[in-house]
Amino acid sequence: MRKAPIPKRDKADGSAEGSRLDLFSGDFIKLHVLHHASEHPVYGLWLIEELAEHGYRVSPGTLYPLLHSLEESELLKSYNEVHEGKVRRYYKLTANGRRQLKKAKGQLTELMREILTKAEAEELANSFAVTVGD
Repeated sequence: MRKAPIPKRDKADGSAEGSRLDLFSGDFIKLHVLHHASEHPVYGLWLIEELAEHGYRVSPGTLYPLLHSLEESELLKSYNEVHEGKVRRYYKLTANGRRQLKKAKGQLTELMREILTKAEAEELANSFAVTVGD
């Protein structure tokens, strides 16, 4: 009888690799990108670093095709700008992107209402109150 391999541990939270429920990570990454592009123009390296702060390890080979796809879908618009002597491509949210982000936020809110217990929802609401007051 073969023994099951011992799963490797993820450095961040001690959980076994592949054990995290990550059903929508691609969609969550898109939401992060659209959200940040709604606040200010963004560029690839900044997004990679920002996403890493939220636990997403995204390579340029994954991010740039995503950015191009979002641009082809007319959710983002890009432009080039020289920064410290180098051309950098920035992405900003389009009007359609803003509408789609608003729709996604509504869907996310509806999902949270359905899956969170009252105590979890209150804890989440309290975390917003602390964040806003800081």
